[in-house]
Amino acid sequence: MHLLPDSGPVPAPEQRRIPRHQLTAYLAVYNSLTGRPFGYIGNLSSHGIMLLCAMPVMLNEEYHLELHLPELSAKDYPRCIRFKARSRWCRADVTPGHYDCGFSISHNREAFAGLTTALQRYFTFGDFAGA
Repeated sequence: MHLLPDSGPVPAPEQRRIPRHQLTAYLAVYNSLTGRPFGYIGNLSSHGIMLLCAMPVMLNEEYHLELHLPELSAKDYPRCIRFKARSRWCRADVTPGHYDCGFSISHNREAFAGLTTALQRYFTFGDFAGA
């Protein structure tokens, strides 16, 4: 008799009223000197940014970064914002092999002034907020 491996329980059908959005896939940050991926935005303000990184960062160092944005609005924001940020803290994320890293924006802070509002508008889930 040949036994088939147990594939585990059958996943439940999707019951979401709105689709799940993997925001980190849209909010990539790159090292602007090398072009290599640096991390993904976990949180941001006009003064700072928290990145989810695959490697820990050295503290109190200045990094040359660029933020690749979805097309928010051609007249409001460029697709790529270059900036400098100084690392302030770094800790292991709850996901093994990932790190939460906090930075203060040290150059081109004005580009972040209205970015939070623009991103909220872009990723709005419409009328589902009250559902």
